Amino acid sequence: MDLGIFGSMALDVDFLWRLLSIVLIDLILAGDNAVIIAMAVRSLPSEQRKKGILFGAAAAVLLRVALTFVVSQLLQVSYVKLVGGVLILWIAVKLFMEGLPEEGAEKEATTIAQAIKIIVIADITMSLDNMLAVGAASGGSLFLLLFGLGLSIPFIVFTSNLLSMLMDRYPIIIYAGAAVLGKVGAEMIITDPVVVSAFAPSKLFQYAMEGIFAVGVIVVGKLWMRWMVKRSAE
Repeated sequence: MDLGIFGSMALDVDFLWRLLSIVLIDLILAGDNAVIIAMAVRSLPSEQRKKGILFGAAAAVLLRVALTFVVSQLLQVSYVKLVGGVLILWIAVKLFMEGLPEEGAEKEATTIAQAIKIIVIADITMSLDNMLAVGAASGGSLFLLLFGLGLSIPFIVFTSNLLSMLMDRYPIIIYAGAAVLGKVGAEMIITDPVVVSAFAPSKLFQYAMEGIFAVGVIVVGKLWMRWMVKRSAE
């Protein structure tokens, strides 16, 4: 079947296998992105959350489409994942502090535009491996590539909606979300080419650092929040 600029498509076993692979990849990798979106929109009024989730996810996926064509080269450049990991850690601490309901420090009101900005920056930073996986599974088919990236929108939107509602009822999920982002940030830093070539970290060391950073994000957020409360009281 000729799809024009999307290439040709044959409904054979190879095509169906690639299609199934892309669906599974999107399902498996949607979790981390959903966490960042749910935490980013949590400070929004409830009536604005769905707009923030939808607009943020759509903007991030559109950028993914553009970046997927060059991401395989970017991942091999030193410091790209290192800088991205540090950025994710900063965002994790910031969102954790904004999401804590019991702390007494004054917090700035979040707008849809601010939430979308955080979502896009974090999603693109965290989605390098996702884009590579979908790109590889598509086997060079532009149709499958765009299908895979587009399919991630409903998966992420549904999961983000669910997580944001659960965070209201169970604040412990905010801690879990911050820990997940801390783990992702550590993984990106440890697997950056310059870190791998300089230290050749073992898998055990990588897992240990991921655990330390997962806890560290929460500790830093708590200490920073207490310092802000103390400063505002003074």
